[in-house]
Order: sequence, then C-alpha cells, then structure tokens
Amino acid sequence: MSVITVYHNPKCSNSRGALELIRERGFEPQIVEYLKTPLSTAALRALVAACGVPVRELMRSKEALYGELGLDDPTLDDDALIAAMAEHPVLLNRPIVVTPRGARLCRPPERVLDILPAR
Repeated sequence: MSVITVYHNPKCSNSRGALELIRERGFEPQIVEYLKTPLSTAALRALVAACGVPVRELMRSKEALYGELGLDDPTLDDDALIAAMAEHPVLLNRPIVVTPRGARLCRPPERVLDILPAR
C-alpha cells in the first residue's frame, strides 16, 4: 500500500476535510500532528522542496504571530522563514499531504484528490 502522510492540525476544518477524503478513498495515512511534534528545519526544507512552491506559500500569513515576528518583511530569506516555522509550528499552513504522486497544500481539501494514488 502506498504511504500517504498528512501534516495535520485536528482543529482545522481544511485538515479534517482532507483527511476524510483520503479515508473515504480507502487509504489510512500516516498523520503528523506538527503542533505536537514540530518539524526540524531540515524536514521543513524537504517539505517545501517536495511541494515545489515558495516558502511563503506554506506559511500562515494571517496568523497574528506572522506579523508580530515581522515575517512579512520581503527581505527575509528562506532560511529565516523556515527557522521561524521550526520555532513556531503554528506558522505552518495545513494540511500538507505527501503521496507517491506529489506533495501539496490542500486548501481547499479537495486538492488532495489530484495526488492520491490510483486504487
């Protein structure tokens, strides 16, 4: 069976929705509750690379902490942004789903359907 990993926050409706869609299609994913088990900078860097998007696209820019830490400063490089996410996991957007077909921020949750393996 294919390994599917969901970087999940159970309080987030988008995260719960993506998880439900995965399970409805017969998959039981590995769930990483990143608020309980924060990702290292290396793991975050790998996740950003797998998604193939700029670091900022995986950040919760509407989170109050984003503004408080001055992360909206366009001169900040990827290392600074990733370090902030490692230190403050609440800044990582969710859900991020990784499958053998790719990795994606699944907002809205239906975006997960494009990367689920065939059954």
